[in-house]
Amino acid sequence: MATGRLGLGETLGALNAALGAGDPLWFKETHARHLRARDFLAPRGALRARFGDGQVPEHVLRAVAGLQGPGVAPVLRCAPTPAGLSLQLQRPAVFERVLGAVATYAAPSSSASPGPRVVLHCPALRRAPGALRLSQLRAVLVADHLARVLRAARVCVRLVPAVRDPHLLAFLQQLHVDWPAASRRASPEALRSRALAQLPRAPNAEVLPPGVLGRLCLKELLDERGRAAGYDPSLDSCLVTEDLLSVLAELQEAVQETGPHGPGSEAALPDLPAPRAAAPGAGVQSCVVVHVVSCEEDFQQQKLDLLWQKLDDQAPLRQKHLICGPVKAAGAPSALSVPDYFTFRHAQVRKASALKHGVDMAQDPAWTERLGVLSAATIKFEMLSTAPQNQLSLTLDDSSISTKGTKSGTFVMYNCARLATLFDGYTRSKEQGLYPALPPVASLDFSLLQDEGEWLLLFNGVLPFPELLDQAAALPCTTPGLQLTARTETVCKFLVQLSMDFSSYYNRVHVLGEPRPHLFGQMFARLQLLRAVREVLHAGLALLGLPPLSHI
Repeated sequence: MATGRLGLGETLGALNAALGAGDPLWFKETHARHLRARDFLAPRGALRARFGDGQVPEHVLRAVAGLQGPGVAPVLRCAPTPAGLSLQLQRPAVFERVLGAVATYAAPSSSASPGPRVVLHCPALRRAPGALRLSQLRAVLVADHLARVLRAARVCVRLVPAVRDPHLLAFLQQLHVDWPAASRRASPEALRSRALAQLPRAPNAEVLPPGVLGRLCLKELLDERGRAAGYDPSLDSCLVTEDLLSVLAELQEAVQETGPHGPGSEAALPDLPAPRAAAPGAGVQSCVVVHVVSCEEDFQQQKLDLLWQKLDDQAPLRQKHLICGPVKAAGAPSALSVPDYFTFRHAQVRKASALKHGVDMAQDPAWTERLGVLSAATIKFEMLSTAPQNQLSLTLDDSSISTKGTKSGTFVMYNCARLATLFDGYTRSKEQGLYPALPPVASLDFSLLQDEGEWLLLFNGVLPFPELLDQAAALPCTTPGLQLTARTETVCKFLVQLSMDFSSYYNRVHVLGEPRPHLFGQMFARLQLLRAVREVLHAGLALLGLPPLSHI
């Protein structure tokens, strides 16, 4: 059997190269209706533009049909059709290659050289839970998820600020947000001295309020650097306070950390691979600072950026703002607090569980943790399934929480539990002597997987997952301008779609058949496929900080 991870990117690259020089033409099919006949298509219109009359030369067809190379999926056939040039893979061979190396498909594929070190700064985490707005909670969840995705890609990440409020720490634990706690304060003395040296004298011995040092003009710095970068042109000055200097001191300390094990680093997550070493000679300017802010906080953060550059000659030149759009909660009071929102969702999850089981499961201590996980999953999928820069609309009614609704975190966790129940059932039957042990992948006949849902799960679920993680971890830090876009909605949307595909398949196909030897081959091929689906599902949930559930 051939070895090595198959990649959609490698396959598409080879297909486009086989057509000759020019723009990429091939695309991967995703809809079940199209996948019945083909896996990739080069559209007829694009072929006509490339080849004049649209007739693909015979030698090109032969090259495509015989395509080989590292990471390239084996081709079964390639033929002209009314839609264009259609290609189908050797599906049994692809099943065997993928399912024989499941672990490599549950992790990012990228092996590129180290990117910049990233400092993720979330100003909302300096507030108490009751003072957080929903848009700030969204920023917190985006920052936590982005940190996990970057770490999975072995990027060196620092998290700022370290949380000092014990009530906020407890609340973050309820949400399964992993953020460092403060052990000490960074010293702002050097920054204070620099600020005092630049501050103009207060007129007539003006008495300043406690904690206020004075006001610094930012106009010159804004004209020099800020306007082209996209800073607000009205940022002409900043009131310098002891609190602002403490914030800057913590950021300053974070960017000066050069080793892989600083405060808030990957050392807190032992199950992840070690971050790649920084490039030789890497220093402060090899670091990019990403401020994850709500739209209401962005103006103040821009002031802080410019103040940092004014007071610190070594302040990183690359500072980016990931601005989270507003959150509108239909039917909720305008002053709905974040703790009230969590309590409301937890009560909904508890009620839905009671309706499902006919009893209030919160009375069972074994279910307390499960209900907590379901509440966190509900909130995270709700907050993260929309691109962060877009406005988010919440629906606060009882119909929004259900294991049958296909868009919710509860639905994803429900299907995670269904997979656990399936494999528990197989294990029990094996222990009773009804089924033999699961044989090695190489000994199975994957041509027995004929249901269209099986190829859908592999081709749209397991196979593309590594490259989806690469896309989620790709931050365009070198693009001009202050604002940064990130695809933090990618993982949630993928998990929802994977759960929908699995649910449709599981409702239609009886996986654990009767214990008859002539049926074992197909059953074992299906179990290996669903084992891969389970691994990918668990890996995706880990990027949201959510443990898989065995019951729901």
